[in-house]
Amino acid sequence: MTTLFEISTSGPGLYDFTRKVMNYVDENCDGSGLLTLFVRHTSCSLLISENADPDVRTDMNEFFRRLVPGTNDPAMDWVRHTCEGPDDMPAHIKAALTPVSINIPIMDGKLMLGTWQGIYLFEHRDRPHHRTVAGHIS
Repeated sequence: MTTLFEISTSGPGLYDFTRKVMNYVDENCDGSGLLTLFVRHTSCSLLISENADPDVRTDMNEFFRRLVPGTNDPAMDWVRHTCEGPDDMPAHIKAALTPVSINIPIMDGKLMLGTWQGIYLFEHRDRPHHRTVAGHIS
């Protein structure tokens, strides 16, 4: 059982697509299994994070912006890869620090997420992108 989730982004941030994933699992699995999600890009990643307080997403964005600033920042003057823009190499670094695939158990046809957990695409580029996440139930 495999599908593709399409997610449009408008810049850096966490994009919740939990509902899309839950609907897919509801329609395609009535027993137990394992859902694997894999993002098909090198400048974004996947996270399971809190879905209740939007400040969590704001703080997460700020943390990664401070951890890996853009190549316009003097701290990043060592970066060679700039042909795709000043946000590209920092986006690759952020993607290397965060997961590009995640696994979530399924029991009785439901994702085993905790009460406050949501599934997010973590966009690391400055401009809008159209992202694809592959999903597979085994």
